[in-house]
Amino acid sequence: MDIDRTQIYFPSDDTYLLIKAALAEVKPADRVLEIGTGSGAVAKSVKEVTPDVLAVEINPHAAKYAHEVNGIEVIRGDLFDPICGEFDLILFNAPYLPTDPEERLDDWLEYALDGGPTGREVVERFIREAPPHLSTFGRILLLISSLTGIDDVLKICHTEALIALVTAEERQEDGEILYVLRISRDLCSLCKT
Repeated sequence: MDIDRTQIYFPSDDTYLLIKAALAEVKPADRVLEIGTGSGAVAKSVKEVTPDVLAVEINPHAAKYAHEVNGIEVIRGDLFDPICGEFDLILFNAPYLPTDPEERLDDWLEYALDGGPTGREVVERFIREAPPHLSTFGRILLLISSLTGIDDVLKICHTEALIALVTAEERQEDGEILYVLRISRDLCSLCKT
């Protein structure tokens, strides 16, 4: 298969914000998983700190590019479907744009952008599926947008016994705000069960 570069989400403001937050968070001994690696730019940056980096990507063009160009170990799949085991740091630049069904492009690039009608469709699924793959003291860095509804995302985290804090944010020229949430287990809630 030839790589179709028009089907790959290449680094933009959200990518660079997640890279900055990830480099501030990652430790040399961390086992890292990036969901939806796209071009592999975030995973490549983190790999400079820890060699133990694995990525998942549903888009075959992006997966091949991340592997062949950026040297990232990539498994093709949908979110956590192909993943076993626990990680110390999980990274995800989620598809966060609210997208109505009639706005969908029906191509591979759509997976990087389409957050469903609320912008939270993939984010909600990710938050529900992440805890079994998180080490006891593991952390998640999740990039979302003000378009996604940050209060709603924080409520979803709380429902899943996760603590979420805004660790980085950046206002865009159009008024949209990009947020990186640092999410971890609520260890106190685990003690009560």
